[in-house]
Amino acid sequence: MLKIILSGCSGQMGHACCEIADKAKDVEIVAGVDPMGCGGGFPVVKSFDLLSDKADCIIDFSHPDALAGLLEYAEKSGTPAVICTTGLSDNQIESIKKTAKKVPVFFSFNMSLGVNLMTELVAKAAEVLEGFDIEIIEKHHNQKLDAPSGTALMLADSIKDALHTNVKYEYDRHARRQKRPADEIGIHSVRGGNIVGEHEVLFCGNDEVVSIKHTATSKKNFATGALSAARFLQDKPAGLYSMKELVK
Repeated sequence: MLKIILSGCSGQMGHACCEIADKAKDVEIVAGVDPMGCGGGFPVVKSFDLLSDKADCIIDFSHPDALAGLLEYAEKSGTPAVICTTGLSDNQIESIKKTAKKVPVFFSFNMSLGVNLMTELVAKAAEVLEGFDIEIIEKHHNQKLDAPSGTALMLADSIKDALHTNVKYEYDRHARRQKRPADEIGIHSVRGGNIVGEHEVLFCGNDEVVSIKHTATSKKNFATGALSAARFLQDKPAGLYSMKELVK
């Protein structure tokens, strides 16, 4: 039985993880960490320094502020971690990389298999559709704190790597009055209602537009991906892992 510590257990993604784990025969959530101090069916503490339970893996769907305590606990206890929280700073991502030198860490901006397939598809499209203008539109619910989404940035980074050029990300085109330069990727955020997550990449050329789109209709697919990542990390050596390794 794979024993899990769930960080952010009181949030929407925490509840989705609990629901999926309850139906699985090989996974058990044995403890939670959440500032709200509440969860369901297992002990919950407000921070990692109060945690006494041992487990096989940590799954994190919490808040960037919780990352430092999580990484410290993972390193001291030797517990693998699946980090799914978005809105992390560059410094925080560097901290994840440092911890991964000592324990197995799985890190992805999006735990959906479909989104990670999309990442590969947009990279290929960027190579083929040379000279096309590229725009990314992401839509999420009105409670999401960060913008643009980590997934939108992941898609943009994948395209940038495929182009092998120094393209710029444009988030605020309304602030200037000029024609669209060729060396940019436009990234646009929409927040409204209870949209789970939608990402679309437009490749706009002369007389044609190619659209690659992914729509999530439930948070459960992200929870399923996180639990798959936790299973994947078992018996893995220290290192930084992502969905690329999981889907091979």
